[in-house]
Amino acid sequence: KPPVVLLMQALNSLATPEEKLAALCKKYADLLEESRCMQKQLKALQKKQSQIVKEKVHLQGEHSKAILARSKLESLCRELQRHNKTLKEENAQRSREYEEQRKEAMQHFQLTLVDIEAQMDQHSAHNIKLRQENMELADKLKKLIEQYELREEHIDKVFKHKELQQQLMDAKLQRITEMMKEVEEKQQLERDFLLKDATESRRKCELMKEQEAQLKQQLSLYMDKFEEFQSTLAKSNEVFTTFRQEMEKMTKKIKKLEKETTQWRTKWESNNQALLQMAEEKTLRDGHFKALQGKLELLERLCRALQKERNDLNNRLSLLQEQGDKESAAPPEATPQEPSAEEEGEEEDDSEDSAQSDGLESGGIHQAPRPPELDPVLAADHETTTTATAAAAAAQPSSQPAEASSSQQD
Repeated sequence: KPPVVLLMQALNSLATPEEKLAALCKKYADLLEESRCMQKQLKALQKKQSQIVKEKVHLQGEHSKAILARSKLESLCRELQRHNKTLKEENAQRSREYEEQRKEAMQHFQLTLVDIEAQMDQHSAHNIKLRQENMELADKLKKLIEQYELREEHIDKVFKHKELQQQLMDAKLQRITEMMKEVEEKQQLERDFLLKDATESRRKCELMKEQEAQLKQQLSLYMDKFEEFQSTLAKSNEVFTTFRQEMEKMTKKIKKLEKETTQWRTKWESNNQALLQMAEEKTLRDGHFKALQGKLELLERLCRALQKERNDLNNRLSLLQEQGDKESAAPPEATPQEPSAEEEGEEEDDSEDSAQSDGLESGGIHQAPRPPELDPVLAADHETTTTATAAAAAAQPSSQPAEASSSQQD
């Protein structure tokens, strides 16, 4: 029966549901344990399977390697068999060649034996020839001995001839000795002459010795002079050392002077820069002075124009005064009246104006006289002239210090 049917029968046998539930729990726990055991067994079996698979793969690899090795061994065996066959064939061929060579050597040995026998025959014939030649040589030696004996006889004859020649030479020697005696006599005469020359040469030698002594004295003098020269050289060396020290001192002084010259040069350069700045300032002041001179010229022109206007106004005033004098002189009986205080004040003002005009004229500017109070047009003209003259007088003292400053700069 299936396990489910058995489980249902067991549950139906129980009365209460709690017992059924407890039985189910037990059954479930048993099944869990069985499933866990089965999983563990399954894992162990899987591990074994993996190991078996690995071993199978390894064995398959080894089997394939064994098959390859077997195939290689079979190929090697075949090659060995082939090689053995080739070696057997080569050995057989070598044995055949060796036998052929041995046969050829035997044939060659036999041929050499035949050649040796032939050579022996030839040598025997050659020996016979040598014997004959030896016999001939013995005959030749006998002939040579006979010739030697004849040669000795001939030599004896030659010696005898030489003895005769020796006798002749002795006679010639006697003659030569006599001639030598004569030559010795001549040499004796020459010796005497040479002795005389030797005596003269001795005299000359004595003279030379005397000269040598004199020269030695001169040499001693020269040695003394040389010692003096060495002493003077030592002194000169001392002087040279002192001179060198002085030179070193002079070099130090020269270095100091060079430093001072560099300092003075820097000062000179700074002074040059200051002079350049002063020259620039002078040029600026000269320009300013020229501008002031232009202004002065303009003011002088204005003053001249104002002087012309003043002269014109003076002429007009003189004409007006003449007209006024004529009008005042028109009544026949005009009694002189004393000047009032107002007229005296006006006269004082006129005197002051004249003094101011004289001062301005002494300064180079002429001031016009004050016009009368009656004419308003003339009064306005007089005011304009006075303002112009005041401006010119103010400009003149300002120009004078500028001229003084420019003269100081020059």
